[in-house]
Amino acid sequence: QVQLVESGGGKVQTGGSLRLSCAASGSSVSIYSMAWYRQTPGKQRDLVAEISSGGSTNYADSVKGRFTISRDNAKNTVYLEMNSLKPEDTAVYYCNVVAGHSWFTRTNYWGPGTQVTVSS
Repeated sequence: QVQLVESGGGKVQTGGSLRLSCAASGSSVSIYSMAWYRQTPGKQRDLVAEISSGGSTNYADSVKGRFTISRDNAKNTVYLEMNSLKPEDTAVYYCNVVAGHSWFTRTNYWGPGTQVTVSS
């Protein structure tokens, strides 16, 4: 089992910045990909950014150039630096981790979510 603890959400004005963190804990597991998703009421959960164990990244077009995902493998922590925030970035942000005792037994894990609100 892997537990995810998120932090860093909150309220900010348009143009502001926030940094989300997600720490994963679990015994004898390997952390593969780590990612951030977001969801607004009545809509599906969408990928914001993801980072592989090797550091390769992928971003949603809507956040390219404004958000940066990074990870600290020693701490099993993934970060999302969000700059130039817009009201349309308002959502609940969820940490996602793919982990397991081996690649063949890997599982998707989700954090509880953290609210980000950007006011105009």
